[in-house]
Amino acid sequence: MQHYTQDLITLFERTFYHDYNTRLVKGDDEPLYLPANSDCQYHQIIFAHGYYASALHEISHWCQAGKARRLLEDFGYWYEPDGRNEAQQKQFEQVEVIPQAIEWAFNVAAQKKFNVSADNLNGFQTDTASFKNKVLQQVATFIIEGFPTRAWQFIEVLAHFYQTPLPLTLEQFTDKDEEKNV
Repeated sequence: MQHYTQDLITLFERTFYHDYNTRLVKGDDEPLYLPANSDCQYHQIIFAHGYYASALHEISHWCQAGKARRLLEDFGYWYEPDGRNEAQQKQFEQVEVIPQAIEWAFNVAAQKKFNVSADNLNGFQTDTASFKNKVLQQVATFIIEGFPTRAWQFIEVLAHFYQTPLPLTLEQFTDKDEEKNV
């Protein structure tokens, strides 16, 4: 199955632009969220280098962010670039569990393989399996209790576009070769 970022841009626009004045924008460099300002009348979710995975990741952050955070550059989140020490990496992972769980659901809805990202190639190397399990636990919670509203809207849109049956089930989040960790 082919996955094109232009499809994501179009689907996002149709789903959210009217109600949230927000557009998904292909960027050339690092991802960034920019609220509307005097230079641009709409909010921008700018994803890195035209990568599909980056677009889904940035959308997941937007879907989690409340109204006040959506008025702040990069949602007002702390971000320490690649090269984080152990304490910084643990803090990074704590704030990434929810968005990566949402991102994983987007990937399942789009029938695309997902890999958790510790995003720290030149710093402390975390236990990826442990982080993945935390993200999977959050997915399980979302499946039981419900995804954030905008995340669920986009899951439905992706599932319809890629012809993925709903509702999502936990079995869709486990690799066939792995044992279930939940």
